Amino acid sequence: MTRASELQALIGQEVGVSKWFDVTQARIDAFADCTEDHQFIHVDPEAARATPFGGTIAHGFLTLSLASAMSYDAVAPLEGVVMGVNYGFDKLRFLAPVPAGSRIRGRFKLISADDKGGGRWLLKHELTVEIEGADKPALIADWLGMQMVDPKKRAMTLA
Repeated sequence: MTRASELQALIGQEVGVSKWFDVTQARIDAFADCTEDHQFIHVDPEAARATPFGGTIAHGFLTLSLASAMSYDAVAPLEGVVMGVNYGFDKLRFLAPVPAGSRIRGRFKLISADDKGGGRWLLKHELTVEIEGADKPALIADWLGMQMVDPKKRAMTLA
């Protein structure tokens, strides 16, 4: 847990690195089914071998969708948090394809922490999703999240 009083000192610091997540062809296929995006570069290994990618690649949005799991794994919540809400992105760039069979992980740097009052904190993290063994990251994003803190819960946690 991170105390709200510690946030300003953490700005500009890396605050967490997630475990590695496997990006298997089965995961890519399941994502294609959920999103109805069955483009051959994702789901047809034979046809994808003939592309510059040399095989199937994960959907960019699949890579991005794993950010929540990465965050849960790597970033300590605020003390007394009762819920967090995805608030969107200020910047998002897909920089490199994620080949099927790869592993990815997220690095989180706290960029800003704004007290919005009423127990609401707007946190901005720079998220870099690395591909194991690759020179370029899969994506980089400035991700906004609102954490709601219950002052009573915080008081109980501190006691």
